[in-house]
Amino acid sequence: MSGLKLGTTAFIYGRTATKTKPLSWTPNTRTTPPQHPRRAGLVTDLGSSVPSPQPQPQPQSQPEPEPSKLLTLPTVLTLGRVAAVPLLVATFYMDGWRGTAATTTIFVAASITDWLDGYLARKMKLKSSFGAFLDPVADKLMVAATLVLLCTRPLDVGVFGQAPWLLTIPAIAIIGREITMSAVREWAASQDSKLLEAVAVNNLGKWKTASQMTALTILLATRDLSQGGGGAIVVGSGVVLLYTSAGLAVWSLVVYMKKIWKVLLR
Repeated sequence: MSGLKLGTTAFIYGRTATKTKPLSWTPNTRTTPPQHPRRAGLVTDLGSSVPSPQPQPQPQSQPEPEPSKLLTLPTVLTLGRVAAVPLLVATFYMDGWRGTAATTTIFVAASITDWLDGYLARKMKLKSSFGAFLDPVADKLMVAATLVLLCTRPLDVGVFGQAPWLLTIPAIAIIGREITMSAVREWAASQDSKLLEAVAVNNLGKWKTASQMTALTILLATRDLSQGGGGAIVVGSGVVLLYTSAGLAVWSLVVYMKKIWKVLLR
């Protein structure tokens, strides 16, 4: 009996062992879907968001500025006035009516181009810093040269004879005023804009220029004219206009200085 029990037990145990299989670990072969980065940036292991690199805009090529023209038509006219100064001096000492006509023609042509170059610069939009600098220089050279030339030939004032001082006084006043205003405008240009406005050309300066050009034209045209009769009247009108121009020059200088003083006191 005991043998039968042992056999039965072994049989049952064998069947149980065949039915019960030992457990074994198998790895999970399923792949997890990749995590997509956020649209605003990438998520780091610390939980902070790193902005994704954005495409940099391509720098647009700037058009190269056009080179400023140095020799425009108004500037050429101004340079012509400067070149005419030696011709004015040469023709002034020529004897006879041809010298007088040539000198007067050169001065009148220079006076016309003084107005013409400014008109063309505004009309054709050809203003330039070089032209703005050269224009007053050419004017002052022409006027100063003419005044000095006239002072070398004293006028004969009837019974009083020659009067070298008659033209010297207004010539000194006009040339001195021009030198002073050039220095003042140069100084104002290095300061503020209000000082530049204070020394801008006004109507008084325009009247001074008009009377000055008219007086010099008359005196150049009549330098060899006889002082008797109508000749004396024409020459006298030129002298009166020259003194008028000198008075306006000094007056305008005082007005400019008052304006500058008011700006400096503010």
